[in-house]
Order: sequence, then C-alpha cells, then structure tokens
Amino acid sequence: MELRIFTEPQQGASYEDLLAVAKTAERLGYGAFFRSDHYLAMNVEGLPGPTDAWITLAGLARDTSTIRLGTLVTSATFRHPGPLAITVAQVDAMSGGRVEFGLGSGWFEDEHRAYGIPFPPLKERFDLLEDSLAVITGLWDTPIGDTFSYDGKHVRIEDSPALPKPVQSPHPPIVMGGAGKKRTPALVAKYANEFNVPFKSVDETADLFARVGQACRAVQRDPAELTYSNALVVCCGRDDAEIARRADRIGRDVAELRENGLAGTPAELVDKIRRYAEIGTQRIYLQVLDLADLEHLELIADEVMPAVTDL
Repeated sequence: MELRIFTEPQQGASYEDLLAVAKTAERLGYGAFFRSDHYLAMNVEGLPGPTDAWITLAGLARDTSTIRLGTLVTSATFRHPGPLAITVAQVDAMSGGRVEFGLGSGWFEDEHRAYGIPFPPLKERFDLLEDSLAVITGLWDTPIGDTFSYDGKHVRIEDSPALPKPVQSPHPPIVMGGAGKKRTPALVAKYANEFNVPFKSVDETADLFARVGQACRAVQRDPAELTYSNALVVCCGRDDAEIARRADRIGRDVAELRENGLAGTPAELVDKIRRYAEIGTQRIYLQVLDLADLEHLELIADEVMPAVTDL
C-alpha cells in the first residue's frame, strides 16, 4: 500500500503553502503530491484565491527533486487537449519524469460560470473527455518525425508535429476515476494506467473496481495492468482530543469522518486501510485539508505508513 498526499488548494492556499506540504511529503517518504484542479472554493472564502494546477506543478517540478507530482484530476473542459499535451509534457521534462496525469470530464458548474468556461451537458463533457484522451495520447505516442491527425466529436487535429514528447515512455501515467457505471469504465480500460475511486466506502469501491475489471476484459486487457486507488479525507490524532481538534480545523464532524473517511487514531487508520487493501486498493490519496498542519503528515508517516507498506 502506498500513501500519497492530495490537496485542495482552491479552498485557500498560496504556492508557498503548497510547496511546504510537497517538500514535507517528499522528506517523509510519501509516494506523491497531488492537487485538485479547481478554480472556485467550496463552502469557504478560499483566500488568497485559486492557483492554477499546472503552473503549480511546474513550480514544484523545479522546487522538489524526488516526489511524484500530479492532478486529481484536471478537467477536460478547462484546457484544449493539444496545448494541454504540451503543458504536461513540459512539466514532465521539468521534473525529470515525475508527472502523473489525472484527467476527468469536469463536474463543478459554478466554477465554470465564475471564470467564463463553457460547461456543456454531461454527454458532451464525456465526448470531450474521450476526444481529449485520444488527442493527448495520440500526440505523445506519435513517433518523432511523423505527424498526428484526429477528427473527433469536438476536436479536430490536422498534421500536428506532435511535439514535445514527455520524458516518461511511452508517456506519463494516466489516472482516471469516478463512479460512472458505463463510459467511465470503458475509457479507463482503453486509456488509463490507474483507476481512482474518490470518497467511497469499501463496498462501493469493490463494486466500481469490479466494473472496471469487466470493462478491461471486454477489450481483452488484463485488469491487473491497472493500479487501483482511493482518495479519502484524512484526520488522524493520537487521542480523541487531537482528533477532534483536527476535525474542527477543517469544519467536519468526527463521527462523520470516521464513517466516510480515514479518521481516528493511527491504529484505526491502519485497520481501515487494511480493509481497502483486502478488496484490491493499492494506493490511497490522503486528502489533507489543513495545509498548515505539517505535524499531521509527520504523525501519519511515523505511525501509519510503516504499518501499511506491506499490505
């Protein structure tokens, strides 16, 4: 089991805040630093305001040295796929090949309205996601010296030189997720290296893993080729008082967090992580909502990580 750090900077974080978390995570041995790709805070003021996901990762690519970096997940509605392929390839080069590329259809309509981004109906967003995956992987996988063309439902590419190439070969790992029952599993089976289930119970996760496995077999792909992961909010403390203090800092109820996330003492977290491991989870993205609490990361690294590494 690998533990990764997952942040929500739209809730209120500067680049310096994110850098401090990323460098702490790197020092403590977490597998990766990921961030969401959102432009609008949810239920908080979100000062000083949003930061762009790929500009942030470009900075972290130069300001860190070993930790892997990625998005959970970039919205296909935010960026044209051709320029996005260039951006991700460049950040991959800047990091020395440490980028992981999460991509989804987009879901938060309010942020689209707030920043003038078109928000088509769900079917069109999935069509755009499928076009984006085809274009981005097509550009990356085209041999140097050849050109790439594509005629999709929403995107047309003509004779692109398909440059630059990422450092990682054949390309950065593609992370996809969600709870969709048909198109999501099919796209995961065709394009993804990792399937992520955000904020779901063990039983719900097992069902979604099974759907993706069925989709893989339908296209003659071995489901074992995928990495299977979860994202869960984390709130760990050595005793009830410390747990309650951390829950209060993020505006959440302890009982609710114990039910829906990873909350409690280190022993409680280990027990719940073991239950996810038993149904096939290989990575957990710990959603850290209080970015100033670096001691939280240290506690988990000291008392949880060693107990779950071999699960």
